Amino acid sequence: MVIDVGKNRGTRRSRPMTALCSGAALMNAAMAVASAASTLVAGDRLGAGWGGVPVTAGIIGTGAGAIVLTRLTNRAGRRGALVLGYVAAAAGACLAVAGVTRGDMIGLVAGMLLLGLGNAGAQLSRYAAAELYPPGRRGFAVGLVVWSAAIGAVGGPLLLDPTGDAAAGMGFTSFAGPFVLVLLACAGAAAFSAGAPARAERTAPPRLPLRELARTPVARSSLAVMVTAQVVMVAVMTAVPLDMHMHGHGLGAVGMTLAGHTLGMFALSPVTGRLFDRFGARPVMLGGLLLLILSTGLAAAAPVRSVALFLLGYGWNLCFVGGSGQLARDLPEPERPHVEGAVDAAVWTIAAAASLLSTVLLSAGGYGALAVPACALAALVTIAQARGNWRTRGHRGR
Repeated sequence: MVIDVGKNRGTRRSRPMTALCSGAALMNAAMAVASAASTLVAGDRLGAGWGGVPVTAGIIGTGAGAIVLTRLTNRAGRRGALVLGYVAAAAGACLAVAGVTRGDMIGLVAGMLLLGLGNAGAQLSRYAAAELYPPGRRGFAVGLVVWSAAIGAVGGPLLLDPTGDAAAGMGFTSFAGPFVLVLLACAGAAAFSAGAPARAERTAPPRLPLRELARTPVARSSLAVMVTAQVVMVAVMTAVPLDMHMHGHGLGAVGMTLAGHTLGMFALSPVTGRLFDRFGARPVMLGGLLLLILSTGLAAAAPVRSVALFLLGYGWNLCFVGGSGQLARDLPEPERPHVEGAVDAAVWTIAAAASLLSTVLLSAGGYGALAVPACALAALVTIAQARGNWRTRGHRGR
């Protein structure tokens, strides 16, 4: 009897990949909705300059969650870490619903912190997916998980208006409706995580200290590019709902704008993964940085930002998939989980400052005051990465 080994491997991957992709989709829907709604709530109650506080809390929770869940993964496996993250996120959604209903900003911020733990689980899912594939297909695996997030990240904001109307129709504040949707999405992600890979990693401590590992070319390059992409994207997009709200746009218009941006962030991820597997990480990351420069410049200059924000999303995608794939493919096996968790924690922690500053800059100088510094940051990192590429090729030529 002939056994189709490739088919068997594909069957073994299908259930955990479905679980990872479904959880990522639902959690991204939750975060997209919660981020937009919480920014509007904070802007109304605290003023435009403080509109980014809840989003910042969610990003801080994601950074802390990356460390917590990585350590739990090393002890109990991917499944246990994902379940914990998504259940914590569901609890955070409950706090957020109560906070919005009662006008309690502390409860809303605490809820966003816990939602960050679930978001950390969704982000680390891409590395779990990469482990299911051989090195030559890990870009595809990362891209597939990131692509699956498009379903939630694009569809979630489109439900801002209907859920708000439903809550208002029942006598609650309209902002409570989106957070009930967030709760349901987190509960669904927790249920799907039962099918995630259960294997406990139990990796030994890295042979080199984590600081030394972070200075290796692979980790340093991935960290610089992913931090830049996250900072630019978070800074620009945190301000968009508030900017539109200040100009009289409703939840429906905000949701449509965010949906277009998130389509750029996720929809072409399989293409990005293929590009990574074929050409490597550096060309993909450089392409992403160049798109960030173009898109932030357009956002500052153009009266209609829809095209610019779509390009901003895809620039982030190229940087994110390229950097993640480089870590998943090029790091030594024993050190990989430790560095992946540390890089994700750094990316989200630094992005928290960008989230907080974005609405401050918006209130002080308008959208242009926010987009121009973001464009300059992307340009500086692009130059640094290009120089690194030239030096690497020079050494190889010798």
